[in-house]
Amino acid sequence: MVDSRESGGGELIRRRRECNHCHRRFTTYERIDEIPYMVVKKDGRRERFDRQKVLQGLLKACEKRPVPTAKLEALVDEVERYVLESPNRERTTSEIGTLLMSHLKKLDKVAYVRFASVYLDFKDVREFMGELRGLLSERTRKGS
Repeated sequence: MVDSRESGGGELIRRRRECNHCHRRFTTYERIDEIPYMVVKKDGRRERFDRQKVLQGLLKACEKRPVPTAKLEALVDEVERYVLESPNRERTTSEIGTLLMSHLKKLDKVAYVRFASVYLDFKDVREFMGELRGLLSERTRKGS
């Protein structure tokens, strides 16, 4: 190898090389292939992990609630780490949703119920009330 330089904003490496046999010079270009981290949806579709989409969902659930944005950012950081640590570069929405709900439950019960109502896709009011009863009984146990 004679010379190596980054080009294309650091996404491409240009290398000047010399053939060991005929001593002619030539150029090769190398690009880093990055396999994206994917989220497997409930219906089996896959889409790229989108940090902003997770944050938007949390912001919507916490709208007009006393939850600091910094805490939501930290939660999104944790979810991103969780996705990045996946050995097969994929996580299911149920895994991510469960992680988010467990943290929201500790941060703000109203935000938790809002998020759960969308994430768990309650079919009717009975399912929604069942989740609320669970929260109330949990609160009663802690208060006792």
